[in-house]
Amino acid sequence: MGAAEPWRMPPEWAPHERTWMAWPSSGYTLGETDAAADEARATWADVAFAVSRFEPVTLVVDPDAVDVARRWIGEGRHGHYRVDLLEAPLDDAWMRDIGPTFVVSPDGGLGAVDWVFNGWGAQEWATWENDARIGEFVAGRSGATRVASELVNEGGGIHVDGLGTVLLTETVQLDPGRNPGLTRADVEAEMARTIGATTCIWLPRGLTRDYDEFGTRGHVDIVATFASPGVVLLHWQGDPAHPDHEVSVELEGLLSSARDARGERLEVVRVPAPRTLEDEDGIVDWSYINHLVVNDGVVACTYDDPQDAASLAVLEKAYAGRQVVGVDARPLFARGGGIHCITQQQPRV
Repeated sequence: MGAAEPWRMPPEWAPHERTWMAWPSSGYTLGETDAAADEARATWADVAFAVSRFEPVTLVVDPDAVDVARRWIGEGRHGHYRVDLLEAPLDDAWMRDIGPTFVVSPDGGLGAVDWVFNGWGAQEWATWENDARIGEFVAGRSGATRVASELVNEGGGIHVDGLGTVLLTETVQLDPGRNPGLTRADVEAEMARTIGATTCIWLPRGLTRDYDEFGTRGHVDIVATFASPGVVLLHWQGDPAHPDHEVSVELEGLLSSARDARGERLEVVRVPAPRTLEDEDGIVDWSYINHLVVNDGVVACTYDDPQDAASLAVLEKAYAGRQVVGVDARPLFARGGGIHCITQQQPRV
């Protein structure tokens, strides 16, 4: 491929070849007890099985955890499609962030942007020696052309409409722990080169709890996402007692006045947050925005919360014609993420 030939990141609702995941095998993700470890394994397995109802799943597993993963996952069909295991050394299990961002070329080639991964801004608790190599590993195993980038970024830090618009967060891509000294213009130039973004919409911040110890410092994929060209789904915390109410109001104003790559104003659709405001660790950042769009479906977070049905109905309307399947995501959010954070779609080319 010539250097001048552009790459473009398809929207999540475009057809997928498969979804990639990683298996939890160590550290805080498993927790300190056997019960906590089994809770993590059960939840990752539930997500894999839900996705496999719609498309194939490839699960990257640390060699030391293969026997455990096989006990939970097996190797074969669990939905309509297979869940296949693939061995590679891992530190953690957030494939959205450690894996590549898939892109396509005008002639139908598959590319994989291999961002620099440094543990969400070199956080004290994080280890990433193995995870930093997963982008290149997945690119190779998928048959994609590796698109190397020197930008520290994670897949959870971007959302696109497929037409050239990308949502970003100032506290992620401009984080001194990730990209010290880079300007907006620097980041925007790299987004244009790697994913074909011609219009960047910068959010000033993410959800409040995402700045706690195990947070990402503002990933956009629990705050806002495109559901179709010109339509943005926004996490809406309507209770003024929760600090994310101010975040929701601020972001709604910003997104409502923004224009996409076509020059069109965005329609902002509120997706009400769960009614639960706190868990044992404080205010929650539980969000229905952190879903994965799959072939003919949506795999969505649920929380055993009175709001679940109504907010999943908003998703059903936004993704008309797709079946919405819920998976209890409380164990994921307790560990710092959600369904979108542990999955990464590979577009069909």
